[in-house]
Amino acid sequence: MKRFAFSLGLAFAGIYLTTLNLSAADSKQYQVTGPVLEITPTYLVVQKGDEKWQVGVDKNTKNATVKVGDKVTIYYRMVATEVEVKGAAKSDKSEKAKKPTS
Repeated sequence: MKRFAFSLGLAFAGIYLTTLNLSAADSKQYQVTGPVLEITPTYLVVQKGDEKWQVGVDKNTKNATVKVGDKVTIYYRMVATEVEVKGAAKSDKSEKAKKPTS
């Protein structure tokens, strides 16, 4: 289930990134291979073993004209669409500066 949620996140990330002028050329490329279970205008679902992988597609995806049942290899990249900072890390210098000296 975690992998499905992760794949769903990848699908939305792919859709979001197509609206931006960002290049993912520096990010690592991954792949998933298996039969196509479902096709929509925005994603494909591929069976890999017991898991279902949902991967986002758009008009820029090469060779995205597939049919349900086709065995495919999908190449994808993981790119962050947003970073939320939960708290700043404290450095050693700031810790020492706060401590009173005797």
